[in-house]
Amino acid sequence: MRELLRSLNEALALGRELIVCQVVETKGSTPQKAGALMIVDPDGGQLGTLGGGCVENEVKMRAIRRIGEPGAEVHSFVLDHDYAWADGLICGGKMVIVVESARDVAAMAYFRAYEEILADGNGFTEAVVIDAGRAGGWPIGARCLFDAQGNAVAEWNAGEFAETLKEWVVPLKDRPSCGVRGGVALLPTLPRVRLVVVGAGHVGQAVANLAAQADFNVWVIDDRQQYVNRERFPSAERLIVGPIDEVLPGLPIDEQTYGLIVTRGHGHDQEALAHLAPTAAAYVGLIGSRRKIKLIFQSLRDSGMSEESLARVSAPVGIDIGSQSVVEIAISIVAELIARRNLGIPWAAIRAVAEPAEA
Repeated sequence: MRELLRSLNEALALGRELIVCQVVETKGSTPQKAGALMIVDPDGGQLGTLGGGCVENEVKMRAIRRIGEPGAEVHSFVLDHDYAWADGLICGGKMVIVVESARDVAAMAYFRAYEEILADGNGFTEAVVIDAGRAGGWPIGARCLFDAQGNAVAEWNAGEFAETLKEWVVPLKDRPSCGVRGGVALLPTLPRVRLVVVGAGHVGQAVANLAAQADFNVWVIDDRQQYVNRERFPSAERLIVGPIDEVLPGLPIDEQTYGLIVTRGHGHDQEALAHLAPTAAAYVGLIGSRRKIKLIFQSLRDSGMSEESLARVSAPVGIDIGSQSVVEIAISIVAELIARRNLGIPWAAIRAVAEPAEA
């Protein structure tokens, strides 16, 4: 999404007209969920996706026909009829998509604000009018961005309507989901989770790169300079080289931080866990066999760590998918991280569904 918005803003700055296609409401099973964006240019090129297939192609054709046209249109697609049949998506879902031209200064200012608020990672809510009649006459496609505190930070054709919309924005701490109220689609984006990966070996590298694709803000820590570099971690937000006992105490660890310990040895694992387990981190995971984890836990108990701190550690980390290779182990770990982030449930509840894999 960040790359898409960057490209959109670069094109708008050059005076180009683009068509913004956004999923604003879904029901049932659909290839993309509310909030997904696709940008179409006059030549038929695109950035982003609405899920592919016939729906995306149809929206793309309709978008091209709107080049030079003011205002926005709303299109609904039911995935148990012609569109779904052609793509093998007979799943009963429904997608509502807004198609709107972006070409003026107001659009550029809005999407620059969108790019900035997405980049800061603190979360936000976008409100988009999809039914002018129910929204008091405000035009389809009118938009407003609200920061994590519910303050309006940008609007596009929404004007004074932003004050009304503000009353409908649910605090992000309550983990709101997308929905429609009074003809307005409310599209929350929860704060981006910082994933601190302690250990830059093969598993750490695979997890970090995969987690970055899943929109985690990845930091990597290791005491080996030759392992912590851009060639091995091209998508990491920060690369930190130094002894674990010196680096970890100085990091900002809060409720939007996940810690993952995948170092090269038991001693380093225990050192990292001693620092991370008592913190405010929303998640702390430790890779390893059950025997290794039992030994580390007992050693930490002996050194005075509380049972409460140890009880919140996810160990051994990873949802059981029968992992064998490094890539499969990384997938099992990132799957657990995503489940923790998206479902908002503790590790014990995740393990009630699937027992963890031995690493």
